[in-house]
Amino acid sequence: MFFKHSSDGKITILIVYVDDIILTGDDEAKMINLKNTISQEFEIKDLGALRYFLGMEVAQTSIGISVSQWKYVLDLLEETGMLGCRPTYIPMEQNDKLIDEEESPLIDKGQYQKIVGKLIYLSHTRPNIAFLVSVVSQFMQAPIEEHFSAVHRILRYLKMTPRKGLFFW
Repeated sequence: MFFKHSSDGKITILIVYVDDIILTGDDEAKMINLKNTISQEFEIKDLGALRYFLGMEVAQTSIGISVSQWKYVLDLLEETGMLGCRPTYIPMEQNDKLIDEEESPLIDKGQYQKIVGKLIYLSHTRPNIAFLVSVVSQFMQAPIEEHFSAVHRILRYLKMTPRKGLFFW
């Protein structure tokens, strides 16, 4: 991420991730100049207003900008076989306490890690699940059925609220 502040208080922001670039700011002339400079060195394609970036949907309105990952949520639900699950209004029961139980049989660690990793990425636009994802991520090395049930509960909550995200005024 690169920022350029001009002497008149305007800003130009350039965000680069591999071959994806976002150029934004409040100085149209500087943005056009920077875009022309980049196009002299690289082949670029202007896709217009930002709508999708790194799995995040971006929507601009007159009152603000929303960022969500609803397609990512639906893909995750489909991948885990939870697309047809019964949704829930809360991601975890109030009295649920997840602990390490050495006597309990372990479940597929790879599958657990994969799903929790995707939930970690999803929590970037879903702060309402961030705490719970941090809880289930503590059991990545030796997950048991109880931990996987907690992950399924989070997925059932996501089924209820797939379009939730962030909103910036």
